[in-house]
Amino acid sequence: MAVMRKKGDRSVPPISTASLPDVIFMLIFFFMVSTQMRDQELLVRYRLPEATEVQKLEKKSLVSFIHIGPPSLGMQAKFGTAPRIQLNDAYRSARDIGDFIAAERDQLNEADKASMTICLKADQGTKMGIITDVKQELRRANALKISYAASKTLGY
Repeated sequence: MAVMRKKGDRSVPPISTASLPDVIFMLIFFFMVSTQMRDQELLVRYRLPEATEVQKLEKKSLVSFIHIGPPSLGMQAKFGTAPRIQLNDAYRSARDIGDFIAAERDQLNEADKASMTICLKADQGTKMGIITDVKQELRRANALKISYAASKTLGY
C-alpha cells in the first residue's frame, strides 16, 4: 500500500477583508432606518401604577401624552420636587393644556380629530388634585377621550 502525501505549503490562504467596510455600512444603515427616535425628552420621572386589566392603544399616532410627576434628578435643583406637568418638551401649568390640545388637533387631519386620545402618564404618588385640574382643563378643551397609562400586574 502506498501512502499518499500532499506536497507543498500547508498554510491557510489569507481572507480578503475588502468587503468588510461595505458590510459594516449596510448594518449601520439598517439600524438607522429601523430605529425609532424618541419624540419627547422626559423632564419628569414616574413609576406607573399597577393594573390587572390593561389594553393597548390601537393607533399611537392619534395619542398625545401628558406626563405628570416629580422633575427628573437633573431638573430638581431648578424646579424642586413637587409634581409638575410636562407638555411636549417643557413644563407647563394646567392652564396651558387648552393651547396644547388645540396645537395637537391642528397636526391631525380632519377625519382623525374625533379619534384623538389623551394619555395621562402620572406617577403613582401624584396627588389627585393635579390630575383633577388636568382633567378639568381637558374637559374645557373638549378632549373627552382620556386613557391612563399603567403597568400590568400578574393579577391575584
